[in-house]
Amino acid sequence: MQELILVNEADEVLGYADKLAAHMGAGSLHRAFSVFIFNAAGEMLLQRRAEDKYHFPGKWTNACCGHPVRNETTCDAAERRLGEEMGLQVPLREVFSFIYRAEDAQTGLVEHELDHVLLGETDEHPRINTAEVAEWRWISSARLQQELGNDPHRYTPWFPLAIEKLFAQGLIEPI
Repeated sequence: MQELILVNEADEVLGYADKLAAHMGAGSLHRAFSVFIFNAAGEMLLQRRAEDKYHFPGKWTNACCGHPVRNETTCDAAERRLGEEMGLQVPLREVFSFIYRAEDAQTGLVEHELDHVLLGETDEHPRINTAEVAEWRWISSARLQQELGNDPHRYTPWFPLAIEKLFAQGLIEPI
């Protein structure tokens, strides 16, 4: 059982909850992270979530996402999860956080997260964990803009929100 860290809007710890329980009903606000990896050409690393993920299966998203657990820093959790999902060891830096809520119509689960966004750079190719990741690819900003415009439902709901904030803060090229 993985216990997630329940937080308030100021990211202060309120308690802990089982991972699945935190995603049921209205969803409990909990700490999470989203990792964005770029290569030297400025392309972003994307993954398509495995089909048996408990929510938003088969959707394209950023390099990896996850939740820190009790007594784990967000950055340590993000670096751990990047290794577990993508087989990459990349130093990360946190750039901002935001709150969002999204319902998965397919599973009935709810994401209600205070999502910490972290960035890293590498030209290494991932060695994916197929239990977590169906496939991966590098994508240019122009191609990503085209795909998000043509078929946004191929992507997880938090992904375009984070992209918009990365752009607004000048951390990525406009898309």
